[in-house]
Amino acid sequence: MPLPALFDGLRLPVIASPMFIVSNPELVIAQVRSGIVGSFPSLNARPLSQLDEWLQRIGEETRDCAVPFAVNLIIHRSNSRLHDDLAMLEKWKVPLVITSLGANPEINDAVHNWGGIVMHDVIDDRFARKAVEKGADGLIAVAAGAGGHAGVQSPFALVQEIRSWFDGPLALSGAIASGRAILAAQAMGADFAYIGSPWIATTEANAVEAYKQAIVSARAADIVNSSLFTGVHGNYLRASIEAAGMDPDNLPEGDKSTMDFGSGGTSATKAWKDIWGAGQGIGVIDAVEPVASRVDALAAQYLAAKADLRARTAFG
Repeated sequence: MPLPALFDGLRLPVIASPMFIVSNPELVIAQVRSGIVGSFPSLNARPLSQLDEWLQRIGEETRDCAVPFAVNLIIHRSNSRLHDDLAMLEKWKVPLVITSLGANPEINDAVHNWGGIVMHDVIDDRFARKAVEKGADGLIAVAAGAGGHAGVQSPFALVQEIRSWFDGPLALSGAIASGRAILAAQAMGADFAYIGSPWIATTEANAVEAYKQAIVSARAADIVNSSLFTGVHGNYLRASIEAAGMDPDNLPEGDKSTMDFGSGGTSATKAWKDIWGAGQGIGVIDAVEPVASRVDALAAQYLAAKADLRARTAFG
């Protein structure tokens, strides 16, 4: 099935994932101007009036770009701003909406009414089927190794199950931080690589310098999976958990019944402010650099990976 024309101008098949606190207008604008989809969670803009300002600014500063931007809506019942944020997205006719933590046909219909597209993130095939049944246009397969709230399934298993019945837009998330990994995501059947953690270590990201340097210095072994901080299992940097005075190897389980995505988590130590999210792919990030430089590097790696694949295989 052909991809929507919305994606025709992409330099790379990449959607930058929306990250709490970290994704701000500067980051999104730089991503779009570099030729990939940029995105941010609507809840990063506080108060609601700031969301209005952000959408206006991003729209104006990317108007001449052939690449769209996206906004992430948290559908979970704890998000008291959901419908106000939706109305703001409608005002600015946001072209791509990423929904998380609950598929909602009313939200999907509203986005379709202004001509937008909805992609919903899922961690298994069951949730993928529900999302499409409720009107999502595309899916984001969040596999093991992704930063923040992550699934536990292998990307091979997750993508092949979804692709057995779904031929719409599909992005893959989970430890993708190089051009070679972008090509691998496509080889598995995804249309896009959904990349988050590498953008934390950029000059435009709204992250403290210690967080950026932690991304540069950490490896996959430094990622801890825990449900303590939001009630949902997620991947976090070991160093930030230790800095908060906790033992990363002996964390209690979180209480899923008290999930609150309007306040930053369920524990006294807040995800994403105190406890830093990151995915297992960060081992290849070795410097803090501008978004444009990182996209240039990914593009060069992607082309090199294609050439290398042709040279390595006897099947052409």
